[in-house]
Amino acid sequence: MVNADLTTNAARWPRFAEAAQASGFLAVHALPLRLRESVIGALNLFAADSRILTEDDVRVGQALADVATMSILSQRGIHQAELLAGQLQNALNSRITIEQAKGVLAERRHISVDEAFTLLRSHARNHNLRLSDVARDVAEGSATAAELLHGTGDRGR
Repeated sequence: MVNADLTTNAARWPRFAEAAQASGFLAVHALPLRLRESVIGALNLFAADSRILTEDDVRVGQALADVATMSILSQRGIHQAELLAGQLQNALNSRITIEQAKGVLAERRHISVDEAFTLLRSHARNHNLRLSDVARDVAEGSATAAELLHGTGDRGR
């Protein structure tokens, strides 16, 4: 939307036109923030007079909107990559802790590593706990894991 005179478009956008005019604007220009066919928003240009943008003005404005789009999408990509890296690191840390707990249980209870995992998983399920939390307690030798370590807890139910 280019060269939208708010005084003549008040019926089209009543609340927006009223608020924009109350703030001292008489014209608005909206240039799409797009990458190929995907539009993620708009770059809005406001004018205090009924200024008409030329084709050159629109080209420059669209170039700025395109640069802004690339920056926004780049930042989104970086954020998603950081989020995924954090999730993968947490999964790896949990897996390491689970493996440690399996080893501790297998050694203390004189059972196989597979039986130790079944015991951990059953205890977590029976007590509505996260497996990684139970594993951490066992690996750290906390009091809450004593029943698993000494054979008084769940037996693979």
